[in-house]
Amino acid sequence: MAKNVVAIVGRPNVGKSTFFNRCIGRRHAIVDDRPGVTRDRLYIETDWSGHDFVLIDTGGIITDTEEPMAAHVRDQVRLAIDEADVIVFMVDGKEGPTGQDEDVANMLRRSAKPVILAVNKIDRPAEETHVPEFFALGLGQPYSLSAMRGTGGVGDLLDLVVEKFKGKGKKKKDEDAFDDEETTEEDRSKEPFSIAIVGKPNVGKSSILNVLCGKDRTIVSPEPGTTRDAIDTPIKFHGRDLTLIDTAGIRRKSKVDYGIEAFSVVRSIRAIDHADVVVHVIDAAEPITDQDQKIAGKIEEAGRAVVIVFNKWDLIENKSSRTMNAMISEVKTEMRHVGYAEVVFTSALTKTRVSKILEACERAYEQTHKRISTNLVNQVITEAVALVPPPASKRGKRLKVYYGTQVSAAPPTFILFVNDEKLLPSNYKVYLERKIRESFGFAGTPIRIAARPKKESR
Repeated sequence: MAKNVVAIVGRPNVGKSTFFNRCIGRRHAIVDDRPGVTRDRLYIETDWSGHDFVLIDTGGIITDTEEPMAAHVRDQVRLAIDEADVIVFMVDGKEGPTGQDEDVANMLRRSAKPVILAVNKIDRPAEETHVPEFFALGLGQPYSLSAMRGTGGVGDLLDLVVEKFKGKGKKKKDEDAFDDEETTEEDRSKEPFSIAIVGKPNVGKSSILNVLCGKDRTIVSPEPGTTRDAIDTPIKFHGRDLTLIDTAGIRRKSKVDYGIEAFSVVRSIRAIDHADVVVHVIDAAEPITDQDQKIAGKIEEAGRAVVIVFNKWDLIENKSSRTMNAMISEVKTEMRHVGYAEVVFTSALTKTRVSKILEACERAYEQTHKRISTNLVNQVITEAVALVPPPASKRGKRLKVYYGTQVSAAPPTFILFVNDEKLLPSNYKVYLERKIRESFGFAGTPIRIAARPKKESR
């Protein structure tokens, strides 16, 4: 499910970065008494009360100058406002409302986005008398907090934030994700779905999209960072409606410039959450990098079906099947997050095998929606447990698996009813996943396995 985006905005030195760090539980954004310190480390994924969301820390808005840096920061904040589902407008409770606060308030009213007015630096009960002054900004009820002390309303403010989500982004535990709706593969054969094309900068994502569309729909340049927006392009393939989402290259956060590129990365991460299938493009002429692995982890974490594409195949001198098999093996060892993915070798430049990407996406989409009957699931689980019994705990207690069932799809999720869910170690879960894949396939899709005590059976 797509994550909400929460932007923290306000003039300089009101405590935005302090609040940001308090929300995520660690010192991530730079905090300094000097205004204008925030330049990078702009966004991070976090959660509150079971809701996942992306939190954005923005630079301080200075409205009474036209200096280039101030104008640049204002543009960045406008981008944050455009991306946000909820805006936290932070003001300084010790100083009271200022002309710059009023200018920011006017900007936020024009956005028509949900705004929570947070009056920071209310460190003592006696300072609560300052809070009503902020009604003058015309943004409704002001809420007091002390981001520095972590008291005085930080939790209450986050409660207000997640209330604005309207149920979107709520975490679902695997063991509660029952979905009894049966859908056959035939029912889905013409069903439309979306495909996000992701990867590092300059691996050929836009070139692939242009080949799939049959014409230039996005700017293609050897200069990394050309694509800034997640661009939706509808196409037809085998009579089926597909939506291709071209995204900005995802670089390491330390390499991301504060501003447009940072928001582009947020859009790319949201595109992964929105898509039904993710095409992860890798440069075939380069070794798999840490960033490739991190992107793969994002895809698996989102529970999305995935196809791995080694692009720029035209640059490979030895194009033998042995080379392909070696690269597939490298995916399984270096990118274990998505080792189950189908691998396609393409050249967008020569248009070699690019159409195979969509064929692989169709297969991955079918696999992630596949459902297995409880009878067949139990046969496989019973045989797997008999072949390799669960390990005993340090106290000698051993896991007993009574039965298992698939409770949902996209991604396929299985619940095992057991004597004690704490006795299911992660390595045994990996073993059971392997046995399920050997029996039923599920190529191109992650699998979720969770345990529940039998006494809680419905």
